[in-house]
Amino acid sequence: MQLPWQKPKIPVLALRGIIAPRPGAINLEAYTPPIERAFALAKKSKNLVLAIESPGGSAVQSDLIGQFLLRRAQETGVAITAVIGDVGASGGYWLACAGAKIYANRLSIVGSIGVVTGGFGLDKFIARHGIERRIFTAGAHKRRLDMFAPLQPEDAAFTRELLDDAHGMFKSWVIERRGARLTSAHDKIFDGGYMLGERALTLGLIDGFGDIDTIIKQIGGKNARPVWLRPKPPRGLMRLLSRGVAEAALDTAEERLRALTLQ
Repeated sequence: MQLPWQKPKIPVLALRGIIAPRPGAINLEAYTPPIERAFALAKKSKNLVLAIESPGGSAVQSDLIGQFLLRRAQETGVAITAVIGDVGASGGYWLACAGAKIYANRLSIVGSIGVVTGGFGLDKFIARHGIERRIFTAGAHKRRLDMFAPLQPEDAAFTRELLDDAHGMFKSWVIERRGARLTSAHDKIFDGGYMLGERALTLGLIDGFGDIDTIIKQIGGKNARPVWLRPKPPRGLMRLLSRGVAEAALDTAEERLRALTLQ
């Protein structure tokens, strides 16, 4: 009989939540230690599984983590397999593409390969209420997209170019990682829309259906077991910054106002 400590162990990195540069979210600072531990544990099996539950978030953090995982995989010879649970969309799908293979449930939310930013226009509101806006800048474009000023055509054009550039980088990453597995229907893949896992399979965005348990056994055999890795939970006052589901939704709205967001 095989003893528990003799069973094959496959590290599983849990990537769960909004991707954002703040405590309690998925970001490179928080995830560097568990990523390094994961690759250290993967020396024997040469396999690492990403357990993804994320609707996306920061474009920068998505790219930083994705590139970091890919570099470590190339340096160590470890094969990464991504498994999407309920959702691996936008930035969450960006992370999944660090895997050589991607699996999901047939009902998982997958895709949303697009970029968004936004804000509010309050110029008419303050004018209606007789509020005078006083602001001083050095630099003609220092206050682009000021919510208290009318939207300028050149600012809209600038933002569109910025979004198109970021979208192009997202598309290039997916094409680089998925290659010939993508179907020719690129207009349906990169239009920013999300889809169920069953549709994602037909478009080549995933390689098949599976959950963590089935993929672990597929990789390491029927006796293999997962070793879960995640960042250490916040302590003390920082624990108050941890978000529930409702708060995460508010975070998403906030991030959209502040930066390019993969949502």
